[in-house]
Amino acid sequence: MSPDTVPNHMLIAPILIPMVAGALMLFYNDRNRQTKLVMGLVAVGLMFLSSTELMTDAKSLTDQGETVVQLYRLGDWPVPVGIVLVLDRLSAMMVMLTALLAAPSLIYAAAGWHGKGQHYHSMFQFLLAGVNGAFLTGDLFNLFVFFEVMLAASYGLMLHGSGPDRIKAGLQYIAVNLAASLFFLIGVALVYGTTGSLNMADIGREIATLDDAQRLLFHAAAAFLGVAFLVKAAAWPLCFWLPPTYGAASPPAAAIMAIMTKVGVYVILRLSLLILGPGAGESAGFGAPVLMIGGVLTMGFGMIGIMGTPDLARKGGYLAIISSGTVLTAVGFAQAGSGAELLGGALYYLIGSTAAVSAFFLIAEPVSRDDEGEDDDAPAEEEPSKGDAQMWAWTPMGLDTVEDTPDPASARTVSWLTMAICFSLIAAMLAGLPPMPGFIGKFAMLRGAFQENISIAGHVPAMLWVFSAMLILCGLGSLIALIRFGIRRFWAEQGPSPRILALEIAPVLMLLGMLLLLTIRADAVLGYTRATATALLDPSIYRETVLHQAQRVDAAPVQNLAPDEMPVEEQQ
Repeated sequence: MSPDTVPNHMLIAPILIPMVAGALMLFYNDRNRQTKLVMGLVAVGLMFLSSTELMTDAKSLTDQGETVVQLYRLGDWPVPVGIVLVLDRLSAMMVMLTALLAAPSLIYAAAGWHGKGQHYHSMFQFLLAGVNGAFLTGDLFNLFVFFEVMLAASYGLMLHGSGPDRIKAGLQYIAVNLAASLFFLIGVALVYGTTGSLNMADIGREIATLDDAQRLLFHAAAAFLGVAFLVKAAAWPLCFWLPPTYGAASPPAAAIMAIMTKVGVYVILRLSLLILGPGAGESAGFGAPVLMIGGVLTMGFGMIGIMGTPDLARKGGYLAIISSGTVLTAVGFAQAGSGAELLGGALYYLIGSTAAVSAFFLIAEPVSRDDEGEDDDAPAEEEPSKGDAQMWAWTPMGLDTVEDTPDPASARTVSWLTMAICFSLIAAMLAGLPPMPGFIGKFAMLRGAFQENISIAGHVPAMLWVFSAMLILCGLGSLIALIRFGIRRFWAEQGPSPRILALEIAPVLMLLGMLLLLTIRADAVLGYTRATATALLDPSIYRETVLHQAQRVDAAPVQNLAPDEMPVEEQQ
């Protein structure tokens, strides 16, 4: 049957599964962390299966040439009254990425981090629900709701474990995001006042009909929304909060929060092409120069920051800023008229860089730990409570509990060598060395941009040369900063290796395996991202499909029809 008549209930699963799991965990005493861990892993596994099904649906529909969008009407209300969830290739890709990052972070938390405060697992699941909801919603106010769910959970994860540095950074993080939320609400109010709708597809249709006075007000609304999303995407000069916040957070919290900056990038990408892209009339391309210039400056700020800070966790924050700046610049070029090749390469780079930054946060604390593992926040110091997940250590024979493990020097050497190799591979990915996905994504962006501009315009814009230079410089700066740290930590320092748990190594290996698969399957993934970019650059497909499936209330009035004369959908 046609997707117009049969709702795809799987669409709500990535939101419903973690929301229900997080709520159920609240009924368990916080000492039962092992039970909560199992429940969390089951929920993440189900979320991964549902995201796989959604991605398969989005890809198969495109391959069949039918539609690239599926709709789920919550409450079965029509647009613009009702709230809708919308699935296309981009949202399916982002939900899948969230599921892939969630499992390693949750496993890493079992090394003792989830025991440093209350309700870690519930907050983790609520954050996943908010992130997935932001990716899937097709309504601007509902986007605000999911943003607040995500942020509320991230506040708890950020402050999890207490400590003066963490509290100071957490309070700054909360204040900045509350201010951004205020800008978000002002922008939403102005959008509704000018267009009479909060449905993204409906707004994209209405914007072309605005008069000059309304258009000016809508541009003000877009500016307010842009500031809110650029804060969440950590764009310069609004990114000052990210390095201290992510640097102070516990490693598993920082690892899953790496996807949160991409939520801001996702919304900017979605709205800039759907509402302010082709078909927006005089508003087409509004804000594109800001994204291009701001993205390049964000990359430069991140490069300077990573070379200037000695703290490894803060280096991870600056790496996240470089990643966001790179994708934002590509979005600006796409909105200004660049083709699908540049944007497709940027989406591929987004996947690889987000996974690499997440892995970097997981590895930062163990490789920075002192010789005896006596870091103020190290999980090895926690005494497991009754019913808690046991601590595990890496041994030549496999996994043993900390209490039962003699922990010989040879085992520490093996684990330290493993960490050194993992650190080198992550550094190569973040620096963009071949054949890692970072290099493939950057090469795809530059090749596509240069080919498209030379074939269409006959010359290369100056801003593209600046972007190309900054891509190379950011890679070089990241490589120098990370090699300098690695040489000092793994080669120059003497003494026994610190104790590292198997649960701290396994999640990093999982993310590296994902990056390896991304390299091996680069052609298939790039094909997917290019098709996604092609669909994004033709926003009429999204608008027409959503408005058709949503049965907009003013599309077919039936007030004067007898029941037997009404359309079949209305009779039902």
